[in-house]
Amino acid sequence: MADQQFSAPSRALSGIRHINHDHRRGYVKIGNHLAQHRELSMTAIGLATHIQSLPTGSKVTIKALAERFPEGEVRIATALRELETHGYLARLKERLPSGHVVTCTVSYNNPPARSTETHRERRGPASTPQPDLDADPEPAPEPAPEPAPEEAAEEAPEEAPEDVPEAEVPEVELQARQLLARLRLRDPRLVLSERDTVRLAPAAARWLGRGLPQAAVIAALTRALPSATIHSPAALLAHRLREQLPPRIPDAWEAYPVGPDREVHPLRSCEDCDRAFRSPVPGRCTSCAAAAPAA
Repeated sequence: MADQQFSAPSRALSGIRHINHDHRRGYVKIGNHLAQHRELSMTAIGLATHIQSLPTGSKVTIKALAERFPEGEVRIATALRELETHGYLARLKERLPSGHVVTCTVSYNNPPARSTETHRERRGPASTPQPDLDADPEPAPEPAPEPAPEEAAEEAPEEAPEDVPEAEVPEVELQARQLLARLRLRDPRLVLSERDTVRLAPAAARWLGRGLPQAAVIAALTRALPSATIHSPAALLAHRLREQLPPRIPDAWEAYPVGPDREVHPLRSCEDCDRAFRSPVPGRCTSCAAAAPAA
């Protein structure tokens, strides 16, 4: 029977191997409850990491995040809703003293610990002290005097200002929205949401305002599209509308200024031959005026 070989190489370990170095500056702490969350998508986990690394006061709107990352507004909005559902994000509406309503975004780096504190606050103290039955009862407080009608009117909260109606959309911008909505007929990958259509319409209206027909704008936006999958058609179209904007065509008639309109005099009747002629003042026609000195 052969002897057992103890010098055979050991089997290599499979899986990830970490090589870690300490961070001296420019880092953020992320808990495993977020990094290894079982219900959050990878986009939501990455977005939460990015938001927690930002300084206070940074903009984290859907539009600002779509300009920062290649994901479209739809995927970013879905990830933000996931973070709100699991307690990592909260978006609150606050009314300013001027009457305008703004959205305030709050990021929570440790929702499990926050949930524990909230649960303890709701439970309250373990035991409630019982009142002493032998002690003299405290006198009931006197009712407060009712405020005067004038004071009550002053203390009444001011009514919120009425919402200002939105300005009417220009006709050229309405045409630009229809143009962008029809792009999916040229290529099914260029499907835009209504929100993206409204956001990109002013840029497309600039093309139409420079004298280009709608067919030329559609051809410029759909020419030489990538053969791969288009993950964010809105970002692609926004880039083309911004970077490929054609120049203005100079007006050919600017070098030829238009002269003043010719003054048209009223019709007059000649005093000699009764023929009609145009003149600023009544008198004789040209023929009678020339024949008068000869006579």
